[in-house]
Amino acid sequence: MALKKIEAIIKPFKLEEVKEALTEVGIEGMTVTEVKGFGRQKGHTEIYRGSEYTVDFLPKVKLEIILGEALVDKAIAAILKGAKTGKIGDGKIFVLPVDEAIRIRTEDKGEKAV
Repeated sequence: MALKKIEAIIKPFKLEEVKEALTEVGIEGMTVTEVKGFGRQKGHTEIYRGSEYTVDFLPKVKLEIILGEALVDKAIAAILKGAKTGKIGDGKIFVLPVDEAIRIRTEDKGEKAV
């Protein structure tokens, strides 16, 4: 079976809800990175010590999940359930192919490695 990588960029305060939604569908392994970025939001302006400046990059969280193709739709639905607020800046989900996965400790390959 083919492996896929899901990358999701979400609002930081939604991380716990997304993690819980993924756990409910049996997905527990993930890598989480604090990132900064912007899309259509284009940042916002703030005033600091009397001067206005633009904050282009907003704090986000990036989730990376490697799983079998059969779980991709469940994972996407779980991320949408946990991350969606309906407001601009909710984030994006990307699905990419994974050629190989190897667990270093046991040298298991493919789905056994994830």
